[in-house]
Amino acid sequence: MSRECCGPEEPVTPEPADACCGPAESSHREEHEELPPWWRDRALTLPVASGLLWVTGLVLERMGLEVVGLVVFALGLAAGAWTFVPSTIKRLFTASGRGKLGVGLLMTIAAIGAVLLGHVGEAAALAFLFSIAETLEDRAMDRAQQGLRALLSLIPETARVSRLTGEQTIPAAEVREFDVLIVGAGERVATDGVVTDGRSWVDTSAITGESIPVEIGPGDAVLAGSVNGSGTLHIEATADGRDNSLTKIVHLVEQAHANKGERARMADRIARPLVPLVLIAAALIAAFGFLIGDPGTWIERALVVLVAASPCALAIAVPVTVISAIGSASKFGVVIKSGAAFEQLGTIRRVAFDKTGTLTRNQPQVVTTHTASGHTEADVLGLAAALEAASSHPLAEAITTAAPHRVEAVEVQEHPGHGLTGTVDGRRVRVGSPRWIDPQTLTQEATELAGQGMSIIVVETDDRVAGVIGIRDELRPEATEAITVLAVQGVSTVMLTGDNTRTAEAIAAQAGIDEVHAEQLPADKAEHIRQSAEQTPTAMIGDGINDAPALASATVGIAMGVTGSAAAVESADVAFTGHDLRLIPDALAHARRGRAIMTGNIALALAIIVVLFPLALFGVLGLAAVVLVHEIAEVIVILNGVRAARPKRRVYSSASLTVHPNSDWFLLPKQKSL
Repeated sequence: MSRECCGPEEPVTPEPADACCGPAESSHREEHEELPPWWRDRALTLPVASGLLWVTGLVLERMGLEVVGLVVFALGLAAGAWTFVPSTIKRLFTASGRGKLGVGLLMTIAAIGAVLLGHVGEAAALAFLFSIAETLEDRAMDRAQQGLRALLSLIPETARVSRLTGEQTIPAAEVREFDVLIVGAGERVATDGVVTDGRSWVDTSAITGESIPVEIGPGDAVLAGSVNGSGTLHIEATADGRDNSLTKIVHLVEQAHANKGERARMADRIARPLVPLVLIAAALIAAFGFLIGDPGTWIERALVVLVAASPCALAIAVPVTVISAIGSASKFGVVIKSGAAFEQLGTIRRVAFDKTGTLTRNQPQVVTTHTASGHTEADVLGLAAALEAASSHPLAEAITTAAPHRVEAVEVQEHPGHGLTGTVDGRRVRVGSPRWIDPQTLTQEATELAGQGMSIIVVETDDRVAGVIGIRDELRPEATEAITVLAVQGVSTVMLTGDNTRTAEAIAAQAGIDEVHAEQLPADKAEHIRQSAEQTPTAMIGDGINDAPALASATVGIAMGVTGSAAAVESADVAFTGHDLRLIPDALAHARRGRAIMTGNIALALAIIVVLFPLALFGVLGLAAVVLVHEIAEVIVILNGVRAARPKRRVYSSASLTVHPNSDWFLLPKQKSL
């Protein structure tokens, strides 16, 4: 049973709080202690013993052994009360606890009053049901947070490191930046790094939620916790063993419920004043009994009212749901940085995308080459690559990568804003944009490529066009499907980019984006998002420094990859550990489901109070019946909240499934329940 009504408005630690009475003292387990199976959980010992003794007392009472039954009831009462009465009294008489009137105090008063009125059996029932519900709540909170802490278990305990003296095995926490790790087949990577030697496939599904086996080689980045395939890799660490992408994910999510969402604050606003109001109401009811000359009856009803109006279920209605949902989201690659962000994510009706690096791969590639008479594709690419080898232009790497062979160029000169000139095998060669070099006979082809959103490079030899090269930053393969699913969910889409209008419109048409705004500066993006968010809940998703202002202006800012731009991650409310855009509709559906669960929990908790109060006041229900109904409602709220830890990922169409050669791996996020 939670006591979350009167705790601090903004908790400063991620540990579960005893809501009315401050941080829980001993009911929660140590941060990294393994959660045992329920039948071996020592925290359940006293509540279970209390329940067995209470049932035994009922049996003895039915058999006519009333004295023995009374003793057994008393033992059951003591066992159950020991779980909450000492801590309640301690808080009541300590400086830090004074003024925090919790549900435990209501139950303590009710139990003492019942004993004084001679209802020891009912007091034992109250102690048993309250203690078992509170223990189940603690266990549910521990389980929700343990799912997050389990991410840290993805980091191996030890790592093999190459030293001058040879190979050494050291604790993974002692790995330092620039150490060279040796990762064998099937082993996990101890920290983030870059491959320096070896080739293999790595499975990052546990970190990113994408069960896509990624081929890696020298120069490729690898995330902490990734599982190596069949080859041996040498990886230069780019982060310490204690401070890498995986520990960063855990750090972000552990702070998630420090910032309470709207529903959590609403539950607090209702629950905080409710405890003292219930005490006042009970006192007035007892006083009324003395006025009319029937104090016994009305004192008993006052005690029942104490239990009936206590905000037990209301206090836990939101926290267990938020913690469960945020913890499970992190398992499929969605890091939600606060409870408020989680709730707002469930309201999103519009998603704005950055183009480069978000909708596209941010890896320009040569898509097509058109040649003039007397030239081959290899010849055109080779001439262009000979000059581009000396250039730092973003498109230069795409050309040099696509060229099957490259000859040497001399006297290469760069003309900023235009292109390059040089000499190749005695021929004067120019490479540049159509604005500088007339495509001549290939003008129509160049126009068509530009209309498809490509950047055009014209290659000229001895004043005659040799060919035109079309280069494009390709759309991510899953982008179209993600946009389609968003449309089915009733979410509109918009693309914001600094690229030219023609390229932007071509990419948007290919992806199915509803609206396009091109040639946008960072300030323009931020202003557009601000205006959109004022009209409808809007999420912005990007991955670069230039996206940070827009991410901060959105209802929810989403950064692609927690290891990407620090500015983007810092400005965002949500971060994806991977780059699969299908995480967006999955995350929105998960958040909407969580909001629905929270709303249902709050409604049930309030309904219980509204229904039970008059029934208790007019004597329709006795103490035992009210306690039973209240604790059943508490358990229902807890179980309902834990449901948020089992999101139902969307099953993608078979047409979108790709199988990697020589394996049975589907190149998609895992479809099992998390």
